[in-house]
Amino acid sequence: MIKIFALGILFFFYSVYIGKMLMQKRKGIITDHIAKSQIHNKEFYIEIIMKIATYSIVFVEILSIIFGYSLLPIWLQIVGCVIGYIGDFIFANAVWTMRDSWRAGLAREDQTKMVTRGIYKISRNPAFLGFDLMYIGICLCFFHPILFVFTIWAIVMLHLQIRQEEKYLAEVFGQEYQNYKAKTRRYLGWKLTK
Repeated sequence: MIKIFALGILFFFYSVYIGKMLMQKRKGIITDHIAKSQIHNKEFYIEIIMKIATYSIVFVEILSIIFGYSLLPIWLQIVGCVIGYIGDFIFANAVWTMRDSWRAGLAREDQTKMVTRGIYKISRNPAFLGFDLMYIGICLCFFHPILFVFTIWAIVMLHLQIRQEEKYLAEVFGQEYQNYKAKTRRYLGWKLTK
C-alpha cells in the first residue's frame, strides 16, 4: 500500500511540473532555464549539479519504491506519505500562484512579475519547499542510506539554487524584493517586524 501512495506522490508532483511546462510552452514561454546560460560561471555550475541531483533522485526514488525496502517502521512510512503529499500540494499551489512568471532556473532574458500573493505571503520559495517535502516524504517511506544521501544532496543543491535566485531577484526587483524578503521567510513563516 505504501508503494501505491509513494508512486502517487511522484506522479502528482511531476504531473504538475511537466504539465505546467507544457502549458507555458503552448504560450511560447520557455520554462526550463536550468544551466542554459552561455556564461559558465559559479551560477551555471551550481545549476548543472542541481539538475544532476534532481534528475538522479527521481531514478533512486523509483528504484526505492519498486524494491520497497525501508529501514523504518510502518508508522514513519505513513508519516512520510503525509509529508510527501503536503509537499505536492505546496508545490502545486506555488506553481499555480506564479502563473506565467514561473521558471526553473535563472531566466535572465525573461521579464517576469514578482509574486508575493497567495502562498508566497508565507514562503519566498514554496516550490522549493514542496520539492524538499516531497523528497523527505519519499525518503521516510523507503528509507535506506543511498536514498538518504541522494535526498540530502538534492535538498542542499536546491538550497544553493535558492541563494542564487535570491541574489538575482534582488538585482531585478531591488527594494520591492528587499521589502518582501524582510517580511517573509525563505522557507516558511513570517518575520516579526519591529
